[in-house]
Amino acid sequence: MTHAMRALVCAEPGRLALDERERPSQTREGWALVDVGHVGICGTDYHIFEGKHPFLQYPRVMGHEVSGRVAQSARLPEGTPVVVNPYVSCGTCAACRRGRFNCCMRIEVLGVHRDGALCERIEVPEGNLIAAGDLSLRDAAMVEFLAIGAHAVRRSQITEGHALVVGAGPIGLGTAIFAKLAGLDVTIMDPIQERLDFATSALGLPRAMVADEARTERVREMTAGDGFEVVFDATGHPASMQAGFADVGHGGTLVLVSVVTGDIRFSDPEFHKREMRLVGSRNALAVDFEHVMASIRAGLVPTDRLATHRTTLDEAATRIPVWAHDKQGLVKAIVEVAG
Repeated sequence: MTHAMRALVCAEPGRLALDERERPSQTREGWALVDVGHVGICGTDYHIFEGKHPFLQYPRVMGHEVSGRVAQSARLPEGTPVVVNPYVSCGTCAACRRGRFNCCMRIEVLGVHRDGALCERIEVPEGNLIAAGDLSLRDAAMVEFLAIGAHAVRRSQITEGHALVVGAGPIGLGTAIFAKLAGLDVTIMDPIQERLDFATSALGLPRAMVADEARTERVREMTAGDGFEVVFDATGHPASMQAGFADVGHGGTLVLVSVVTGDIRFSDPEFHKREMRLVGSRNALAVDFEHVMASIRAGLVPTDRLATHRTTLDEAATRIPVWAHDKQGLVKAIVEVAG
């Protein structure tokens, strides 16, 4: 192969291997080439590896949390460090015409609907590149998952009062960080005490709550029966998402950050008597990426604590299966492709 590059290919559920792919050398108008620097591994990638993603075609090159350097661009100089927005939108649908590119009707996400960044070079639309400035390539690869939480907080439109973040995985931690930065008094909830301990120590959160069968009573007791002004659910579990309705106070808001394939059911009388707002939050927009990057630069995001695991592209085929099954102490794993 004349212009070959290494790529980590998930050929089918449970099978990862380094392979050779054609290295992009020319790009079409409006698109750019990026030499991949670092790639964050997220729950979607583990689901793809395990065969749990409902709408995926194999073989697939995973990876959508991406940093790199410009190899070819009409807009940015060669070598410019960039954060890659992985949501490829059509630009013409009703959502895109309203500037809601994050929920484009024909969206393609790198590493999900099209091949992603666990390789040496990718082609992306020019508009999906954000100059990283002085961010390290490792930190730049963490911007996307943090932007999910930042977007959810912005979607809530709430900047004061008590917030409950349910789920202390990476997305929940990002949501808690930006809820706190927005001025909210944050409590975090998770069934795993280790995750709660990490959240309170790394993020400086004042309160944590174990999610168990007594959840509703615990919330009522903690809030003196008032409930929370806003509840963010980042669990990806229907039972937790449904339980969140009872945790919201009158006049409050429930933000569903995660998504599940099943139905979510709730009591309409309870919903109406609270005059609740129910908000879906999907992906993120450029403004959220910029907010995350500015917050990292200001030292407001503990990226050194969040980046708990690392590997290289050569080693990723053996490390990702281990992390898929053993997440003890794991927050964010980063694959270094190039420095």
